[in-house]
Amino acid sequence: MSVVIDENAGFCFGVVKAIAAAEEQLKDSHQLYCLGDIVHNNEEVQRLTQMGLKVIDHIKMESLPDTTVLIRAHGEPPSTYELAKSRNIRLIDATCPIVLALQKKIREGYEQMLKVGGQVVIFGKQGHAEVIGLNGQTNNSAIIISSPEDIDAIDFSCPIRLYSQTTKSREDYRQLIDNIEKRINQKEKTDFIAYNTICSRVANRATQLEEFARSVDLVFFVSGVNSSNGHYLYEYCRKVQPNTRMISSPEEIDRTWFDKTTRIGITGATSTPRWLMEQVREKIKFKG
Repeated sequence: MSVVIDENAGFCFGVVKAIAAAEEQLKDSHQLYCLGDIVHNNEEVQRLTQMGLKVIDHIKMESLPDTTVLIRAHGEPPSTYELAKSRNIRLIDATCPIVLALQKKIREGYEQMLKVGGQVVIFGKQGHAEVIGLNGQTNNSAIIISSPEDIDAIDFSCPIRLYSQTTKSREDYRQLIDNIEKRINQKEKTDFIAYNTICSRVANRATQLEEFARSVDLVFFVSGVNSSNGHYLYEYCRKVQPNTRMISSPEEIDRTWFDKTTRIGITGATSTPRWLMEQVREKIKFKG
């Protein structure tokens, strides 16, 4: 039995940047507040917590004047920066550069739509940290669409500017665009522009994952349960290799899953640390 780790798996650039910023600060101060989980992976959060990272929410942030707070890769709405300024909070801004660029693009689109009575539509997961930050650029007035079928919330008599959360499925986004264009062609002549805002790392990851999944008999997909990217890539992987198991830690491995397996593959989300996948490999070898 052989066990291989997907060479393309592991943290994306934005997460690497955020974790590096946290580790650098913790070396000196041994304590750092982070606004929300720094990454949607409990094992990595626990590792950093042991180093002194403390996860807080916006309510807690209000009661921590004159301190330092890390903004994670997902980004934050303008209101968070205003709060920090009012409470004399020093921010370590680790927002992913791709997310920052998208926030700027949406803010510009929102200002344009204000002038013509148009609307900003964001394809993303309701309540997701990145989506909250994106919606904040529109004064929380954007229409959030979570599925390609949910287009009835859009007013097709007004101009539309469409953007996607950076970690959404490219296929689903394309389907949403097609659905909107069909509705426009049938009933309206709406001013509609859709922007390509899905992270290329996420989009290309699906193709890489397909090749890897086809090369093994069983896939252990390692991901945090709260990772939007993880659930998308897991489902994509499972379509290619039905014999795919999603786990969040090595302790969840069941020996009976690979009794007759000759080649096992380990991969994960862009929020899954490499060290965790290596632990999964060692656990499999020990159980084998």
